[in-house]
Amino acid sequence: MTQNPSSTRSGSTPLASSFERYLQDKGKGRGGDGGNYRRNAARELERFVEWAAGERGDEDWTGIIPEDVDRDPTFGDLNERVFREYARHLSGDRGLKQNTVQTYYAYISAWCGWCVNEGYLEAHYAQRASAMAPLPDDDGRKPGDQQAWTPTQRHALTRYVDDQAREAIEAYTTLDAEADSVAKQRARYAALKAARDRALVFVLAYTAVRVGELLRDPDDPRRRGVRWGELNLEDGSMDVYRKKQQWDAASLPDPVLSPLRSYRKLMAPPSDRWPVFPTFDQRTLGSLVRDELADQGHRPEVIADRRASHTRDLLLALEEDIRPRSLTTDGARGILRRLTDAAEIEVEHPKHEYLAPHGGRRGMGEVLVRAFGYTVAARFLDNSEEMVRERYSHIEAGELGDVATEAIADIDTESR
Repeated sequence: MTQNPSSTRSGSTPLASSFERYLQDKGKGRGGDGGNYRRNAARELERFVEWAAGERGDEDWTGIIPEDVDRDPTFGDLNERVFREYARHLSGDRGLKQNTVQTYYAYISAWCGWCVNEGYLEAHYAQRASAMAPLPDDDGRKPGDQQAWTPTQRHALTRYVDDQAREAIEAYTTLDAEADSVAKQRARYAALKAARDRALVFVLAYTAVRVGELLRDPDDPRRRGVRWGELNLEDGSMDVYRKKQQWDAASLPDPVLSPLRSYRKLMAPPSDRWPVFPTFDQRTLGSLVRDELADQGHRPEVIADRRASHTRDLLLALEEDIRPRSLTTDGARGILRRLTDAAEIEVEHPKHEYLAPHGGRRGMGEVLVRAFGYTVAARFLDNSEEMVRERYSHIEAGELGDVATEAIADIDTESR
């Protein structure tokens, strides 16, 4: 007869023995091997078990194991007092910000809850009031404090990239027919880069799609970046892998369609499997082209000649249908830093000195809430109406303030 796994677990089971299975359950990708959550949770679990063993903390901290015992921390050592001490350790000993303390404790609390369900623990000690008492309150950040591109900033950025793309494309398409191959390739590459930047900015500014749904996330194998075959420029839609971990169609408003059509015509991707926003990193593309041509049986000297005949490896990749990886989310942040500086856009924000990708989504969210209300905005943002109300509550508060001001003015007028 098969034995229930939970019946074989006792207080002598080492804490660390549960980590891999927990991370596989919570991770993303095949076998739970990918995902930011898995990576961050693994780091905090490792820190927790080191602290429990007395290897972290101040000089007086000896861990949760009795001093006369030489072993690793086990589940029998855990109780709500242990989690209370760890909350105190996070709050004080490590000097973390308030919201960071909350986040790190949440990783440990989630693991504790999983352990209860799996039979490692009898109670969710981490969620008890006494355990959580040392945790700081939130950092006071209000929903409206997060960066959102203002209409002025959005207009300035989109106008800048549009002007740059138009100039670069015109320079390429009007190049003298007798221009040499090098000049033509350089002009095409400059046009491709400007067209890519324009398309990326317009998509981030007007679709409210999360940047992680649009581009490649190195920590999640399922997020490999949107491909051309997933865009329908006739219907104005784009298939993306949502945050809720399922494929869904996102809307492409009219302002986005023209930049995407122009960009696609210029790129002429060899297949629909090509990423819409491929990396332009020369080192990455150089290695890819060398390896792919070598796999096709070309000799090193032939590969060197082919690469030398192209000013950029991206152009050779397009010619040979050597499909590159998508731009990463970090790569997009770098592009937006560059473009914000080049467009000389002023950004006053405590965390970001440039127009960050998520600010485009939040800016579009504000436009939708103000114009159509929370229900429509929630559908476009792929969020619940409750969450949208919470995140954009500053808008309603401001509008109610205006109503109150008008009411007060009416009352004052009547009383005169």
